[in-house]
Amino acid sequence: MVRSLVASLLLGSAVYAADLPVVASHLVTGPASQIELTNAGNQPVNAWSLAITTTAGEGRTRRSILTVDAYLSEATRDVAGFPERLDRLNAGQTRVIQLDPLPPDASARIVAVVLEDGTAAGDPAAIKSIFDRRAIERDELGGVVEAFTAVLGSQHGIPALQEIQRRLAASSAAEESVPHRAAREAVDSYLQRATADNADQIELLLRGYVALVQRQYDAAVRHSQQKS
Repeated sequence: MVRSLVASLLLGSAVYAADLPVVASHLVTGPASQIELTNAGNQPVNAWSLAITTTAGEGRTRRSILTVDAYLSEATRDVAGFPERLDRLNAGQTRVIQLDPLPPDASARIVAVVLEDGTAAGDPAAIKSIFDRRAIERDELGGVVEAFTAVLGSQHGIPALQEIQRRLAASSAAEESVPHRAAREAVDSYLQRATADNADQIELLLRGYVALVQRQYDAAVRHSQQKS
C-alpha cells in the first residue's frame, strides 16, 4: 500500500513537471549538491516547489519539498546584500540552486510554480501552501506597517523610536513573525545609534525602512490570492 501511494505521488509529480514552465536539470549530488532551474516560459516565476526523492531502504522512498517564494523580491531586490536565490526567475533565465548534501540516487523535479500574473500550475497542495503562507505574511506585514504609521503620524525623533519599540515588544518571542522580528531589530538598532545630535538623521533612516516595509506589504496584498 505504501509503495502504491509513493508510486502515485511520483507519477503525479511527473505529470505536473511535464506541463510546468520551470525545468530542473543537471542535478549534482554529494557534499556540494546543486541543481539548475530554467524558466522556459514567457513570464517571470515568483515561486516554485522542488520535490527531491531519495531511497530510504527496503524499496521505500522518501520525498521532501523545497519551496522558494520570491514574490517579495519586487520590493527588496535593490536592497544591499539581497540574495539572488530569493529573486524571481525571469523568462529564459537559468539559475543554479545550492542544496543540502544528497545521496547519489537522488532525483529532483519541479512540482509547482506561481507565475508573476498570479496564476499557478502543478501540485494543488503545494500551490495552496504557497498562497496560505503569503496570506499570513501579508497580515504580519500589515501589522508592522500599522505599528509604524500609528506612531510616526504624531511623534518624531527618539520618542517615536521608543514608542515603536514599546509596541513591537508587546508580542512574545514564541509568537513573533519574521516581519515583526525584523522590524523590532531594526528599531533596536536605530535606537542604539540615536543621540540628540543625530535624531533627525536616524528618523530619516527609519522612515526609509518603513517605506520598504510598506512596499513589501503592498506586494503581499497583490500576490496573496491565486488568479485563475
